[in-house]
Amino acid sequence: MVRVRFAPSPTGHLHIGGVRTALFNWLYAKHNKGTFILRIEDTDRTRSTEEYIDAIIEGMKWLDLDWDEGPYRQTDRFDVYRRYTEKLLNEGKAYYCYCLPEELEQRRQEALVQGKSPKYDGRCRNLQDPIPGKNPAVRFRMPQEGETAVNDLIKGKTVFDNACLDDLIIMRSDGTPTYNFTVVVDDVDMNITHVIRGDDHLNNTPKQIHIYNALGYEVPLFAHLPMILGADKTRLSKRHGAVSVMAYKEMGYLPDALVNYLVRLGWSYGDQEIFTRDELIQYFSFDKVGKSAAVFNPEKLLWLNSQYIINSSAEELAEMVVPFLIKEKVISEGQTLDKEWLSKAIDTQKERSRTLIELANSLRYYISEDVEYNEKAKIKFLNEKSLPYLIELKDSLVSISDFSALEIEKVFTSIIEKHGIKLGNLAQPVRVAMTGKTESPGIFEVIEIAGKEKTLKRLEKAIKTITN
Repeated sequence: MVRVRFAPSPTGHLHIGGVRTALFNWLYAKHNKGTFILRIEDTDRTRSTEEYIDAIIEGMKWLDLDWDEGPYRQTDRFDVYRRYTEKLLNEGKAYYCYCLPEELEQRRQEALVQGKSPKYDGRCRNLQDPIPGKNPAVRFRMPQEGETAVNDLIKGKTVFDNACLDDLIIMRSDGTPTYNFTVVVDDVDMNITHVIRGDDHLNNTPKQIHIYNALGYEVPLFAHLPMILGADKTRLSKRHGAVSVMAYKEMGYLPDALVNYLVRLGWSYGDQEIFTRDELIQYFSFDKVGKSAAVFNPEKLLWLNSQYIINSSAEELAEMVVPFLIKEKVISEGQTLDKEWLSKAIDTQKERSRTLIELANSLRYYISEDVEYNEKAKIKFLNEKSLPYLIELKDSLVSISDFSALEIEKVFTSIIEKHGIKLGNLAQPVRVAMTGKTESPGIFEVIEIAGKEKTLKRLEKAIKTITN
């Protein structure tokens, strides 16, 4: 049975690269009816915080990447790591190292000056007796000859020279374990079958393979994902824009749109761009994952988000847009809107909106008591020429009992036929009066959704604007 894990370090917010790693693990587990485990690698006590752990879990939940086991925390497992360390010491596969950090740094610098590898020189490797008064670290005894092959499911075969591998520290002198050791122990304990992670971990893999072998456990299969780059082909970072996943929530992106975009960063299925979750689960495989780095394109993500907004029901969007209506000060905290009415308003705007923020702002003239005129639009359309038509329209709308788009259109038709004018001669001044702008959905729908009372008030304001 397939067992995979996503193992973030809570030293920062959940970022785009981490989410894609989580997503590929999640999809592989779902595709193979396996188990997806969430594990928090929080052994770096100086940088790991509860706030970041909460942020990771919040991000995973927002994206609906549900886990089957966990979240496990490495800080709860220190006794397990000590037990495995003792096993390696007892079997001669690890040894105590009494070298101080400053001594190691001095030797490293000397090696670099001499053009040698700055790896540990092994002076404690064959020590027989402990050194009194010093708390030792524990180092893993790496093989010094031969080669280690990593047969990666994405990158193929990579061979490493064992002579270049360091006798890495697996337990620090303060008793805390190190990353390369804990990750193997956890994967062993949790029966992980496939390790799917970023290719920045590829160089750690031969070291970890030797630890698996020393512990006497089967080595899992590895799949190293190519990294994500910014538009300038450097590693994605804050200078390329938002990298935290929750920042995209704040910017009004839909979780399914972000998931769809991230899975396409490095994976493809023919020319298809938009996928349902079920399709992603059905089609996902490593043979469709590219070997080269993917470039993050914010414009492509924005387009994809617009497609998800268009394809979402107005009722779904009505639930999602309310926090943005509050955030953009379209409504006040605690103010309620009729969901059926809001859904109707959203239906007229969703094809014009790329984010939920844009959608919230597009609803402003339906909800607000008043609108501000664009100055150019006001000068062009709210003038003496349009004044008689606006007065006649206002007077005609007063008497309508069925305030529907169909009946409103009849009133417009009557006025333009009576005066022998084009629809635009009436519709554009009314559009500016109703929305403050020259572009909007169909004017009959806008008037119906705004409602009779608001429409009459805005026509009255437009008339006064012209006459004053």
